[in-house]
Amino acid sequence: MSSLLEDLNPQQRRAVEQTDGPLLILAGAGSGKTRVITYRVAYLIEARGVPPESILAVTFTNKAAEQMKERVAALLSKRGVSLPRPPLISTFHSFCVRVLRRHIDRLGYSRGFSIYDENDQQRVVKACLKELGLTELITSPRVALAQISYAKNRGVSPQELYRDASDAEAEKLASVYDLYERKLRQANALDFDDLLLKAVALLYEASDICKRYNERFRYVLVDEYQDTNRTQYELIRQLTLDHQNLCVVGDEDQSIYRWRGATIENILKFEKDYPGARIIRLEQNYRSTQIILDAAGAVVKCNKARKGKTLWTERGSGRRIGLFEARDAEEE
Repeated sequence: MSSLLEDLNPQQRRAVEQTDGPLLILAGAGSGKTRVITYRVAYLIEARGVPPESILAVTFTNKAAEQMKERVAALLSKRGVSLPRPPLISTFHSFCVRVLRRHIDRLGYSRGFSIYDENDQQRVVKACLKELGLTELITSPRVALAQISYAKNRGVSPQELYRDASDAEAEKLASVYDLYERKLRQANALDFDDLLLKAVALLYEASDICKRYNERFRYVLVDEYQDTNRTQYELIRQLTLDHQNLCVVGDEDQSIYRWRGATIENILKFEKDYPGARIIRLEQNYRSTQIILDAAGAVVKCNKARKGKTLWTERGSGRRIGLFEARDAEEE
């Protein structure tokens, strides 16, 4: 049977074969990032003999998680490897729900907690505004909820928000945030952001549970690491305290979610956070021509907060870049 890695380029192969210890894969656009993650999971199982159930891979969307599951299963099936117990490939939030359903009673909640959707959350915020007499001052529950979510994504509590408030408006928001949290607690409910926050709190406060998950998942992979926020960073730290077999894949040049709490500092400080970490750059692009890559590189090199990479391709130079000015969205 042919080698599992024969279809990979040299840098992709290095990224797959470097299995132990902390690894940062800087994957440029169109460089085969998903392919590397898929092959890495398969390699751990087939070549290294790692039990599939001891592998955890987390990403951001259900679609990405399902695609990864399908590709890993197809790749191993093609090579005659069955998976009676597959690796856990999940979104951050789904993984946290799994943990909390088993252990949230350690935080004083019932395991049958409710997960509030946006409509539920807005209903609670409206009740908070009415109870605090702020319906005339903060007219949009949606805006207030977005600000609360932004605070949560940065790991900021109501008390911290109030302490750092620069004006009366910020103090009012902190009051709404505080009452909102109390109402959720009274209802034995969590919102979407709480799924991460409570899971991290659980791992911090219950060392026996944290140790259990470190022992269960000996290899952890994280996709789209440039989009992780402070809470997701803390979650991954807690899950890899005992072994640091952590592989994160991302591209600081593609970070676009700072407005919702994401921080590229998680990539930029990876080597500081994980001493001895290795960095592998995936720079061969399979999607664009060299002219496009050079133009994009010329723009992004102006960013100061980056590790740096030079994308190249075997697809040739391609046509010169043209400018098309559309009069409206339909023409565009």
